Parts: sequence; structure tokens; C-alpha cells
Amino acid sequence: MSALGAGPPEARPPEARPPEGAVRHVMVDVDGLRVRLAGSPVDVVEDVSFRVCAGELMGLVGESGSGKTTVALALLGHTRRGLEVAGGTVLVGGTDMVTAGKQQLRRLRGAEVAYVPQDPASALNPALRIGTQLIEVLRAHPEAVAAKGLGDARARVAQTLEEAGLAGVPGLLKAYPHQLSGGQQQRVALAMAFALRPSVIVLDEPTTGLDVTTQRRVLDTVRSLCQAYGVAAVFVSHDLAVVGGLVNRLTVLYAGRVVEQGPTSLVFGAPAHPYTRKLLRAVPSPERSEVLEGIDGQPPHPTRRPRGCEFAPRCPISMPACSDGPVPFVYLPGEHLVRCLRTELTARALPEANRAPGLSTQPGAAHDALLSASRLSARYGPTEVLSEVELSVGSNECVAVVGESGSGKTTLARCLVGLHTSWSGEVRFGGEVLAKAAYRRSRRELQAMQFIFQNPYTSLNPRTTIGGIVEMPLLHFFPTLARSEREERVSQVLQDVALGPDFWSRYPDQLSGGERQRVAIARALVVSPDLLVCDEITSSLDVSVQATIVELLRRLQAERHLSLLFITHNLALVRSIAQSVVVLSKGRVVESGPVVKVFEQPEDPYTVRLMEDVPKLPRGEPAARFLAT
Repeated sequence: MSALGAGPPEARPPEARPPEGAVRHVMVDVDGLRVRLAGSPVDVVEDVSFRVCAGELMGLVGESGSGKTTVALALLGHTRRGLEVAGGTVLVGGTDMVTAGKQQLRRLRGAEVAYVPQDPASALNPALRIGTQLIEVLRAHPEAVAAKGLGDARARVAQTLEEAGLAGVPGLLKAYPHQLSGGQQQRVALAMAFALRPSVIVLDEPTTGLDVTTQRRVLDTVRSLCQAYGVAAVFVSHDLAVVGGLVNRLTVLYAGRVVEQGPTSLVFGAPAHPYTRKLLRAVPSPERSEVLEGIDGQPPHPTRRPRGCEFAPRCPISMPACSDGPVPFVYLPGEHLVRCLRTELTARALPEANRAPGLSTQPGAAHDALLSASRLSARYGPTEVLSEVELSVGSNECVAVVGESGSGKTTLARCLVGLHTSWSGEVRFGGEVLAKAAYRRSRRELQAMQFIFQNPYTSLNPRTTIGGIVEMPLLHFFPTLARSEREERVSQVLQDVALGPDFWSRYPDQLSGGERQRVAIARALVVSPDLLVCDEITSSLDVSVQATIVELLRRLQAERHLSLLFITHNLALVRSIAQSVVVLSKGRVVESGPVVKVFEQPEDPYTVRLMEDVPKLPRGEPAARFLAT
């Protein structure tokens, strides 16, 4: 029996039933879905149920490892290697995708249920032109093209590109994927998904890694296409602010189980599960400076799930009964349900959010600058990507660099640390002029300015233990240190980034994304630098892990008197970590100054547009009561 059947046996949960008097055609009906490790009794996803009607957008949210993508792929009749569907039904347009045969799935995928992956660069064939790939989708399903009266393939491609906002891109059909921006690639993926006018579309984190403006364009495209065709959409994301402004209903997953469901306004405005409330408190705000609250602990491994509520070990209000056995759903007004025994407490308002202490609104004075760049221009071949950039980072100051993808943020960071050498101008560090290339700089200069890369999955050596990774910079910069002193420093820095001594012997593949990013931070800190250059280090992390990393950096900055250059496209995050901000557009600084002034009184039209595009959590009357700030 489905967990959602924990209420009255004669009825599905209120969330899954159309309201009285309304006529909604159910396009997705998932009931009691169980996915387990192949050949094992261990469930990865257990008793997941929900419905999505035509024209409805449902958000599927939760931390990494919560089972979001596993559930989403089940809608296409697919499981990743090592997993198998062990029970339940997944009805898409009346067809059970669990029991459908291979030929039937081939006909349905693309034509009736489409999928938009997280990374469009890996989803598009790099050897084929965009036009070829779009036409290939139509030619692979001639029956659907005829049945839906889509007409000539080229005419349909042109129509789809116009609907996706790509009609004005010159030479698009003849371009290869690598010649497009990330946002253009994602909209091509959307065009391919909607080309056959499917009834259901699954979007798996389609805006992860995109800047706020590109993200807004992609979301507007999703919304308009779903409304135009009455598509039932399932939107998978860990970005609650993005989801809140797009979907009608929410399903919150934790450790492979549904913990809360309901209309977006109720789940965000009156969150009833402690996990949902914790997730919402981790979301940064572009409107005010707050202490972000991460979630202590880790989700349980599928083989070590607690007997009762999976969230109980991390829950601040758990009681012994929470661990005694299965927790039933509690039915709340407004088609809102929650799997929790403490609703008498979660019905109370959250305490006010903590305003971040000690965030100065004044940038460091020029004469106190630890790092300064003047008239910095950079090129890739004949193309100029940075032009006359002026930048200053004071002692103990955090300066954020923001802008759209392609604005030059990462190139600026690489110039400053000596990884990109084709630049002109002057960079001073500690009053001394720096050489362009890292290999021409002194050992002291290299040690004092450390770089943390964006992707924690590719920046760590998979064949070296965590202890060895963190120790490596000490061997390079301090070769005369005794082994005992190196081990002491490594142990101390791992403790500083909230990783215990048992992490010393682990390998990167045994760590979560947040843990890997903490290792990358520890590796940079172990040599006691004066400045950390952080390049989009939270872009792919869950909001809860992101909150933990940001608060970790704030604490370390205060304890170690660090300066930070924080590269990000997440403008909401800037208010919680930086004192000053530099706005880049097409390689030029268009605005800079204290964060409060730039964000609240932007002067440049580009900055105004960026601020308008930042996704914000819905904060109506219920939200104001539960998420007061």
C-alpha cells in the first residue's frame, strides 16, 4: 500500500485529487513507486506518489541524494545502472511506464513524454549541427508527426525555435553546440523536448549553473510552452527560489520518501515539515543580509535508514516516537499533507531570521588594499574579454564579482592568480607588482593567494586520500616542515572546515559534493593564505550545503583575518557574505561599491536588470508569518 494511502483507505490524498467542481485531466499518476538497488532489498526510493494534471507544473525538490532524479527518470520508464523498479505504478497518459515494453517506450519517449537534462552541453551531440539534431527528433517519430498534424519538419523546427525564443539567433541551425552560450544550449534542449508537443515533460535541474538573466529566459520559455500546449510538467530542482516562482504544486523528498506535498503557496508560506522549514531558512535573500542556516548532519544512506522518520537524527524537535516506526501523513487544510508527528510544533511561526553580524557596508580603502588591479585588459587570441577593469580588495574584506555568463568573471580571477597570462595592466598584491604568469611569481606570492575551483568533483585527485590532498600544498610551500607538524596542520584545518579525523583516509568518491568542496577549501587554507579567490564554488550545491559553505567562509574569514574575492552569478548570496560588489558586463565594470548601495540603489541599467531577474521566494501573508525577517 502506498505511503500516501496512510490516510482514509477509500481515498487518495487530497493533493492528488482535483478540487471539487474543477475538471482536470490527469496526465501523470505515480502511486507507491519503489526503486531499489538491483538484486538487493534496499530501497532507494520508497512509496512515492503524486499526480500532475494537464497544464500543471509540479516541483520535485530536496537535497542531492533525495531521489529526485530517480523519480523523474521513472516517468520515462528508465532507471540508472544498478537500480530497478521494485513496485508501484507510473502512469503517463494512461500507460504504465514500469511494465511497458522496449518498443512501446521508444514510441512514447519524445512523442508523449520528453526529458530536459541538467547539462545541455552533454545532452547535445557535439558533432552534429543544431538544425540536424532538431530535425532528427521529428524524423524519429513519423507516426507522432502525422497524428498531431505537425506538417513539414523544417517548418515545425522554425516554429519551435520561435517559441523557445531562438528565432533571432543568426546562423543557429548551422551552428554546433559549442558555438552557443549555456542559455542558448538549454533553450535548444527545450525546443527539442517540445518539438513533438508531448503531453508530459520532465525537467531535471535545467537552470543549474546559469546566471540569473539566462535563468529567467529559460524559465519564461518553460512557462510559456507549458501554458501554450497544456503540458503536465515535473520540474526537478534544489533551488527553492527558482521553483517557487514557477510551479503550482510541490513535492518535497527526503531520503527517497515524500515528506511534504501541497500547493506552492502553502508549502512555502506555511511549511509543516521540519526539513522543509530548514531548506527554506537556507535560501539566501537579495533583499537583506542574513546568517544562512545549513542543516547539521547528512541524509541517511539507503542501507542505514532509521526505523521511523528518516529526518529524525537531524531534526531539532524529534522525540522518541519519531524513531519507533513508520510515520503516517497528516492531512492539513488546503490539500496540504506532511509526514510528521510534531505538527503541533511546526504549526508555530519560525523565529525571526538572524541578520548577519559584522558585515561592513564600506569597501576597503585604496591605500589598505591587499589586492588591486588597474587597467586590466585580457584577451583570448584576438578577442578582448576584459577591458580596463579596476578592482580593489582590502584586508579582511570580501569583494563579490557578479555578472552574466560570459561577462569575464572567471577570466578576471584566472588573470589575478596567474593562470591566464594574455593580459595587460597592473596587478598589485601586498603593494608589490605581480608577474603575469604564476610560474614567474615568488613562492611567497603563490602561497599567500589561493584559488578554489568551481567544480569539487574535478578539482580533487581521485587516487589520493583526503589527507594526502590537503597535505600536498605543505610539501610544496614548506618542504622543511617535519612530518608531525604537517599532520598536525592537516588535522587542524580539517577540523576548521568541519571534517572529522576519519576523513583523513577517505577518497574523494566517498564524499558528497559539499564535503568535497570543504576539502578544496581546506587545501587552500592549510598554507595560511592572506587571500582566497573563490570561483563559483557554490554553483552546483544544494541550498543547505551552500548555506553551510558560506557560513564556514564567514567564520574562517573572521578567525583567520582572510580577504575573499568571491566570484558568483548568485546575486542573492552576495548579501550574506560580501561587503563590496563589482558588476561586470561584457568584460567591463559597469558598477561597483558597497553591496547595500549597489543592490538597493543600482544606477546602471544592467545592474537594475540583474536585480529584477533574481528569483525570490514567494513571501505572501503566510510566508511573512512563517519566514519573518
